[in-house]
Amino acid sequence: MNTEVMGMKLPHLLALSVLVAIASAIGKLPGGMVGGFAITMSMGFLLDWLGSKTPIVNSYLGGGPIFCIFVSAAFVYFGIMPPSVKKVIDGFMKPSDFLNFYIAALICGSIFGMKAKLLVKAGLRFAVPIVLGLICASILAGLVGALTGEGWSRGIAFICYPIMGGGLGAGVLPMSEILHASTNISTKEILSLLIPPMAIGNVLAIIFGGLLDKLGKVYPQLSGEGKLIRSGEEEHEVADVTQVTIQALGIGLFTACTMLLVGRILSKFIPLHYYALMIITVAILKVSGVVPKSIQEASATWFKFVAKYMTAPLLVGVGVTYTDLGVVIDAFNLQTFFLVLSVIVGAIIGAGCGGLLVGFHFIESAIAAGLCMANMGGTGDVAVLSAANRFELMPFSQIASRLGGALILIIVGLTIPILY
Repeated sequence: MNTEVMGMKLPHLLALSVLVAIASAIGKLPGGMVGGFAITMSMGFLLDWLGSKTPIVNSYLGGGPIFCIFVSAAFVYFGIMPPSVKKVIDGFMKPSDFLNFYIAALICGSIFGMKAKLLVKAGLRFAVPIVLGLICASILAGLVGALTGEGWSRGIAFICYPIMGGGLGAGVLPMSEILHASTNISTKEILSLLIPPMAIGNVLAIIFGGLLDKLGKVYPQLSGEGKLIRSGEEEHEVADVTQVTIQALGIGLFTACTMLLVGRILSKFIPLHYYALMIITVAILKVSGVVPKSIQEASATWFKFVAKYMTAPLLVGVGVTYTDLGVVIDAFNLQTFFLVLSVIVGAIIGAGCGGLLVGFHFIESAIAAGLCMANMGGTGDVAVLSAANRFELMPFSQIASRLGGALILIIVGLTIPILY
């Protein structure tokens, strides 16, 4: 009776969730923000709590985030969730763009909350673990491909590249056109080969995010507890928020949304994803010092609020809207599993060791430059960082997903004619 979940007594949360369930069952769950927040918050808070209490899952598989994503995805796959409820959540995630709303808060707040000189140091070095993670993942995929009879070139082209490619829209889809032009295999057949390893890779990346967090607790010398640089200096100017004001939340919300709009404006003239352009813009504003400290602190406060109260609801949306368990189950076999596992392990080792070379903590570098290259873009970044309890790495994870994904397409264009 005294158990608290997100600051609420469990019986109170259950009472509100029952009301949401009744509205869902009789077809009175409205679309848009009201229905979207009600259903994803009720499911997210409960699933996150259950995942944190479930043995093995809470210790080795990422805990609450894994539960939020895969239990909600299972509700869809097994037909437990009514189609009307799925439609509300889909509309909340896509037309209403809850994902953009969430990521904007994390990017803006985490960058404005960092110390400027450490932001510059980290940004200039971050390419090293990205490149080494990709190289190591490709080598292991080639070796396992040769050992399993799949072929080293196929292990790289059809397993490693789609996993490290930055997701579906920015990675696998354009990649399929490049492969089609070089192999004369139909685009439809290529997509049927690329999408399953990408989906399985995303699942393993989330699981390994939780495992790396566990590793950091066992071997604290490998972890920065969310800090990327091994400088011994505190990276974040804004400490844990002890007093949250309504004013700070309002300013932080407005600033995050505006910075996302700046990224979209610039994308009209610069051929980069607007997340990448938003990161660059906010970083320049941070380093230049032109943004008042009060606005920076408000952005960091908003980031902490969103990370605490909106992560579990978002992960439910990721499970319902973006996670197709059928694809993962249909494609699963031991050969594919070991090939995908080799890519994930290679990305972790390469990015982690690359991070050590440039003064980063192994675990933070492995997560931001390795796992966040190996997941499915923005939704995968949120899931991995949630499982790893390292939301401070969001700007770097987005660099890995967006700019790293663009790098993969260039490499695919250069190497596929040689491999095939």
